[in-house]
Amino acid sequence: MKGEAAHQLIEAAERALAARDFATALALLSQSEAMTGATERTAMLRAAALRASGDLGGALGALDDVLAGQPYHFVALLSKGAILEQAGSGTAAVEVYRNAIKIAPPAERVPPSALRQLESARAVVDQAALALRDHLQTATADLRGDIRGQDLPRFDEAVDIFVGLKRAYVHEPLLLNYPQLPAIPFFDRSHFPWLEDLEAASGDIESEMHAALATASDDELAPYIQYPRGAPVNQWGELNHSRRWTSYFLWKDGACQEGACLQCPRTSAILERLPMCDQPGFAPTAVFSALQAHTHIPPHTGSSNVRLLVHLPLLLPGPARFRVGNETRAWKMGEAWVFDDSIEHEAWNDAASTRVILIFDVWNPLIPAGERQLISRMLAAYKQFQA
Repeated sequence: MKGEAAHQLIEAAERALAARDFATALALLSQSEAMTGATERTAMLRAAALRASGDLGGALGALDDVLAGQPYHFVALLSKGAILEQAGSGTAAVEVYRNAIKIAPPAERVPPSALRQLESARAVVDQAALALRDHLQTATADLRGDIRGQDLPRFDEAVDIFVGLKRAYVHEPLLLNYPQLPAIPFFDRSHFPWLEDLEAASGDIESEMHAALATASDDELAPYIQYPRGAPVNQWGELNHSRRWTSYFLWKDGACQEGACLQCPRTSAILERLPMCDQPGFAPTAVFSALQAHTHIPPHTGSSNVRLLVHLPLLLPGPARFRVGNETRAWKMGEAWVFDDSIEHEAWNDAASTRVILIFDVWNPLIPAGERQLISRMLAAYKQFQA
């Protein structure tokens, strides 16, 4: 009986709160708690009534009662941050908001009222981060003129990560994570003296690419993403078995595709002169990658950080972007780059027609020759074990 009576009092308190009769709501909550004790529900309602009536200290106390038992209570944290912000305690509010944002459920599971507060919290946290970044940049401005080259962008990225505007990207390979290698999104060209020769051959490669794709069968120019039916596709649902992203392989998983290499003899000869990755059953891979108009390749990672990928653009009908970690670049005809695909990356073709890139893998130059042999032998043994 007491439980039912307490429940009715709580419902009456909710109605009073909705009618903005805060004194009645608080009195009803006290009666309910006298019967069955305080609960999360009564404490959250009490906090709402006290805040609405102007008793911010009391509201914070009620929320702290909830958080004492449930430190990861999302709505309680969000509410506490809002009250601290309202009370003028901006720094404390930002810290509480940060904790709420970290544990926020997916947007579709957040009540509309809390979703609005969550968006506001994110804006407050971002504003605080921007203010801190400006302060740190001002404090170091006199030293910036003495810094040249890669060090300055790296420092700026470090500041953005430090204040919370960006995240620190690390290796997240699907297969092999080789230790003690730095997570470098785009490698400096000095590691690859052959890049100029590759770029000089762009015209020959482009010509063979056009001829190959014009006559390729559906099997030769196939969807890049091909998960079997019933497999979890995660972010690949839209592109799975889709011809919006197709691939024409010259080398695939360490095997030369003879028909494609015969179709593109000059491209094949150029690739064979380059230090492509040698991992039987896994690499080298070389492919003409075609992405249709207005198509986005979602964030993902590759198989291993022992290899890097080379991109050489062959067909750019308009703007096309590529992000690795915190760095986004636009492709330019005749310019290749080398990146670590074990770091999260994504691509966009913003143009009105198809974009084509030559992609192939090379050894990570920071791995000595002896270790490369060990890695190749180890991966071959793994392939054999899995057979």
